[in-house]
Amino acid sequence: MSPAGSTHSVVLIAIAAALGGFLFGYDTACINGAISALQSHFQAGPLLIGLSVSLALLGSAAGALMAGGMADRRGRLHAMGIAAVLFLGSAVGSGLPVTIWDFIFWRLLGGIGVGIASAVAPAYIAEISPPALRGRLGSLQQLAIVVGIFVALLVNYGIVHQAGSASQPWWLGQTAWRWMFWAEIPAAILYGLGSRMIPESPRHLVRIGAMEQAARVLHCLLGEAGTTTLAEIRESLRDERPARWSDLQGPALGLLPVIWIGMALSVFQQFVGINVIFYYSSVLWESVGFGETRALYVSMITGGINIGTTLVAMALIDRWGRRPLLLMGSAGMALSLGVMAWCFASATLGPDRSLQLSSGTGVAALISANVYVFFFGCSWGPVVWVMLGEMFGNRIRGPALSLCAGVQWVANFVVSTTFPPLLQGVGLWAAYALYAIFAVLSLAFVSTRVHETRGRTLESM
Repeated sequence: MSPAGSTHSVVLIAIAAALGGFLFGYDTACINGAISALQSHFQAGPLLIGLSVSLALLGSAAGALMAGGMADRRGRLHAMGIAAVLFLGSAVGSGLPVTIWDFIFWRLLGGIGVGIASAVAPAYIAEISPPALRGRLGSLQQLAIVVGIFVALLVNYGIVHQAGSASQPWWLGQTAWRWMFWAEIPAAILYGLGSRMIPESPRHLVRIGAMEQAARVLHCLLGEAGTTTLAEIRESLRDERPARWSDLQGPALGLLPVIWIGMALSVFQQFVGINVIFYYSSVLWESVGFGETRALYVSMITGGINIGTTLVAMALIDRWGRRPLLLMGSAGMALSLGVMAWCFASATLGPDRSLQLSSGTGVAALISANVYVFFFGCSWGPVVWVMLGEMFGNRIRGPALSLCAGVQWVANFVVSTTFPPLLQGVGLWAAYALYAIFAVLSLAFVSTRVHETRGRTLESM
């Protein structure tokens, strides 16, 4: 073991923890290719199909709010194990529903798992990472999410390509859309096994008095520097009692200012409309004349771009810092969303009431959509998760991250449920114009309220 500790060990541990992000991404995106098939199979109206997407998001909000207390009482790994069980149950059950309400139940269960994973993984990765690597390792959570989204889109495309349609029988005589959900089973099992093999967070071990175990973990992660870090953690937790929601109270409208900043980051990450691209991309591109297979193919390309840009963010986040990336991302998203709004405002309605774009405008819309994903993927996607994992002090990290993650899922719910009415009532141009406005507001917010956290220890937050 080198004096600086084993970077290799830290990376492997962070990757195992980030598997929850992969499941998070897969679980939220796998429904993309199944929406039309589900509507046909259950003869369900737009309201029930919308609930099958949006109630899972409310389950995610509930899971996130539960995660902080669970992780502080029983440990980060215990919470990860619970999330893995919920992912597994949801993956199996979502492929075996008898009614649309059965399907909604299993999606809600998976949503709770998503919420737990979304709150626990950033905290755990931040707590096991050296300050110099924390940005890049914290970005693994977002990388895992976008890889999960991409794999879901790839699986959907492959299944539809082989079966001919998500509504057709496929392997073992089962309808193709069922396999879109069952494909999540191996990853859920792997995540559960991984949570049994990695070490507990040293900060949690200090909190419960397991000093020798905490010292061993820190030595493995940091080498000789672990002794100093152990002393700093003990000092920061010296007078600590179990965290309570009341610890978040402060003079700024009832909450600490840092909590408001974390909540605002969470809201802006969703209100720029990113999940419309991943929840409804197939429906969106079908609405402008793409066939089912081609729409899934375009969505898969977008998912691949999202992975590439997250890797860009990982390369830059510890060099440039968090704040510059957020500012760059807000500006780029505002411009690309504005172009998309203009493109769809110029669309006409065809005989079947589908949108029709001229060839030049259609190319501009497609390029702008992927430019938008590029700017989100190298900024607000990974950076917000990194900052939420590191911006709160040890005393309040659990409940603060749970609250901010819960707010993020509620914001996701709002965006996802308002998009179909905007699409049908006003048009795509209005939706993208609204998201562009929020991108501009996010630029102003970061400029005036967000401080840099690069290079600081968690104990100094």
